[in-house]
Amino acid sequence: MNALKDQTSTVRVRFAPSPTGNLHIGGARTALFNWMYAKVQNGQFILRIEDTDLERSKQEYLEEIMFSMDWLGLKWDELYKQSDRFDIYREHAQKLLKEEKAYKDGEAIVLKMPQMPLKFTDLIRGDISFDSSEIKDQVLMKSDGSPTYSFACVVDDALMNMSCVIRGEDHISNTPKQLAIYYSLGFRPPKFAHLPLIMGEEGGRLSKRHGAVAVSEYRKMGFLPEAIVNYLMLLGWSPGNNQEIIPMASAIKNFSIRKINKTAAMFSMEKLEWINAQYIKQKDTPSLIKLIVPFLEAQGVGPQKMENGKLEQIVNLYKGRLSTLSDFMNWTDFIFADQFQLPADLKEKFFSKDLSKEFSLLKERLSQLPQFETATTEQAFRDLVAELGIKASDLVHPVRVALTGKEVGPGLFDTMSILGKETTIKRLSEAVQK
Repeated sequence: MNALKDQTSTVRVRFAPSPTGNLHIGGARTALFNWMYAKVQNGQFILRIEDTDLERSKQEYLEEIMFSMDWLGLKWDELYKQSDRFDIYREHAQKLLKEEKAYKDGEAIVLKMPQMPLKFTDLIRGDISFDSSEIKDQVLMKSDGSPTYSFACVVDDALMNMSCVIRGEDHISNTPKQLAIYYSLGFRPPKFAHLPLIMGEEGGRLSKRHGAVAVSEYRKMGFLPEAIVNYLMLLGWSPGNNQEIIPMASAIKNFSIRKINKTAAMFSMEKLEWINAQYIKQKDTPSLIKLIVPFLEAQGVGPQKMENGKLEQIVNLYKGRLSTLSDFMNWTDFIFADQFQLPADLKEKFFSKDLSKEFSLLKERLSQLPQFETATTEQAFRDLVAELGIKASDLVHPVRVALTGKEVGPGLFDTMSILGKETTIKRLSEAVQK
């Protein structure tokens, strides 16, 4: 065997997606841990597009992958496409043919499996070994002239001086085949680290129903990139002290690939939403407004209904109730709607008793207010219920439903203030008529 060629001492890792589909949560986590491994050691993070399947690789998938990584903040230092490197793979296959370490089988080139120990120390799992006598000869170049996955992967990892290959544990079975190719080519293998799989909440592989959707879909649902990154970190790694909201600077400072769990990580949409809610709460109002406006526009809310002072007031009122940015429209649709229908179940629950007298009196009191603000509307309301000798709650809930079509929400008087006098009185009138 040739003397193994040394690689550079600079830490270099790669994320190598195939543009045959969008970037999903599992791939995003692999990219993140590679990126963090590079950052913690002042190394380089390489994006390598594995597009050797020319028929299934699509430009739109490539663009989505790159956009999603950029959105998540996972900036790469170098970019390569395997479709540009076919000559390099052919050259190395021919070298193995000349050295009689490979042979032709029709138009294909096949590696003779070397009979030798194939073992490595996984940075997460420890020592792993395979019996090469149980592994069949490996196709390097297919009859159509394209390289196989393992061959292109080894040639690129070696020539690009990858110091560590961090990937999912489903690639463990590929490792002995790739080690055989490394040794046959005379290259020193990199370190390896195989990440645990992400499981669904009901056990089994993550499915689309339980979170295995594209990163771009999470963006459309109103998740913040920093929240997704934070949650992905927790799927297999923890900084300790039960810390769950982890600033990136702190994460990089504490990250170690050796501290990643061996056991499968459990995906929880509820946990992701909770983390997203924490990041929404941390946003200053102007930044949050910029993020929310596209969701309002998508629902047909025009600029005339988004006057900045009012929108700022609404965002401040609902900020603490949002799990995602799209929740904002679910909570506040009644503010932007000219008309809305009361849900039948709430109508039955809160208007089975005739409240037309109470509503008419409240409407009258509110219409007389010179200043229509949270404090003045509350005072008028409380004075009325005291005079009527009823509990405030007997009227608060029906009035809330009449104004918002919802059973729960922020304070009723804050809500009145945001709706304004005209709309509040109009909706109380409509409730009396119905």
